[in-house]
Amino acid sequence: MTVAPDNLDVMTEAAVTPDPDVVRALRALSNPVRLQLLSWLREPERHFPMDQAIADPAEVGVCVSHIQAKAGLAQSTVSAYLAELQRAGLVRATRVGKWTHYKRDEQRIAELVAMLGQTL
Repeated sequence: MTVAPDNLDVMTEAAVTPDPDVVRALRALSNPVRLQLLSWLREPERHFPMDQAIADPAEVGVCVSHIQAKAGLAQSTVSAYLAELQRAGLVRATRVGKWTHYKRDEQRIAELVAMLGQTL
């Protein structure tokens, strides 16, 4: 069976041009620390001190200072990692007073998983 050149070009172009949102998310997940942060945020009540929370972690997320303390890294490093996850659409940031809280974007993560299932 021969494939018409036009069909071959379309197939090649689709294979070479991945969705930029998927690439951004995969790049964010390629760092083991960012992947760990996302994993911790999946079950905040299990990984972070709830008695010290100033806002509901289920509603607004976990304070960056609690994430930083658990990670044992400089706050600037943790903030940069979380910003990368946010740019990739994997977490959402919410300000509560002077503190920033981070929460996973479960809908976006589910869309990414579905897209990967169709693409790979």
